[in-house]
Amino acid sequence: MKHWIIVLLCLVGLAGCSSEYIITTTDGQMLTSDGKPQLDDDTGMIEFTDSEGRRQQIPQSAVKQMLER
Repeated sequence: MKHWIIVLLCLVGLAGCSSEYIITTTDGQMLTSDGKPQLDDDTGMIEFTDSEGRRQQIPQSAVKQMLER
């Protein structure tokens, strides 16, 4: 019975982990996002947190592709 509880807790813990995204820009840069990037409707900028924990913004027009890793 204890094994099932441990397995259940591990699965719940893994479900809360955020995904990593790779953002490819029109000029060929590949940026890594910790979590899903969000579009700011007011500014038209894509906002994300990079792998070092810093908030970044890039124009939506500069994004060529976003892939979940």
